[in-house]
Amino acid sequence: MSMMKRISLIFRAKANKALDKAEDPRETLDYSYQRQMEMLTKVRRGVADVATSRKRVELQVNQLKTQSQKLTDQAQKAISMGREDLAREALTRKSGVTSQISDLEAQHAQLQGEEEKLTLASQRLQAKVDAFRTRKETIKATYTAAEAQTRINEAFSGISEEMGDVGMAVQRAEDKTAQMQARAGAIDELIASGALDDASSINQGDDITRELESMSSQADVEAELAALKGSAPAAIDSAEEGAAAPAAPTELESKREQQS
Repeated sequence: MSMMKRISLIFRAKANKALDKAEDPRETLDYSYQRQMEMLTKVRRGVADVATSRKRVELQVNQLKTQSQKLTDQAQKAISMGREDLAREALTRKSGVTSQISDLEAQHAQLQGEEEKLTLASQRLQAKVDAFRTRKETIKATYTAAEAQTRINEAFSGISEEMGDVGMAVQRAEDKTAQMQARAGAIDELIASGALDDASSINQGDDITRELESMSSQADVEAELAALKGSAPAAIDSAEEGAAAPAAPTELESKREQQS
């Protein structure tokens, strides 16, 4: 197969697939019904045209028959008046009129036959169009119901294009949430192990330094507390002894006692 034939085949296949996907049977049925109605309208118009022509021929035949009868009366009157020449002229004209009447009657019969055929065809086509319309509406209703049922089933099963997009969006959201949770847990573990510093304690040293400082601070507190506890009873005893013993004499008082 040549390259051009292959390309042509590919384009026809893709075009056929695209047309098949875009085709709606309901629209096709409506279009077919519309075309049949147009055809029925043309047939009815043809019947009306033939009937009009037939009626026109009938009017012409009646006029010619009236004219033929008039010529007959004129011929009889000319004979009664002894004008045989006038009678011969009238009968000659009557003969021409009679010939026209014959031709028009033959045409009338032909038009009447065509009118009957077209009328019968119109009736048959009308019955066919009515049957097609009933079938069309039945097929459209069945197709619509089947389409709705298919969409419902696809929605329940999640295989429709819309539900597939929703499912993919939900899956992406769940994956992203799980990823964020895993990242948060990992960061918490790194901060707890000291492998990653907490931003709030960035100037407080590493975990060992912080632990030593905490222990040193606690030891200082305990030592100061013990000191307070140890010094409190000695201060109370000293205060009591000072109150019971007399005050020692000053140096001036000692000199005065010696002089006396």
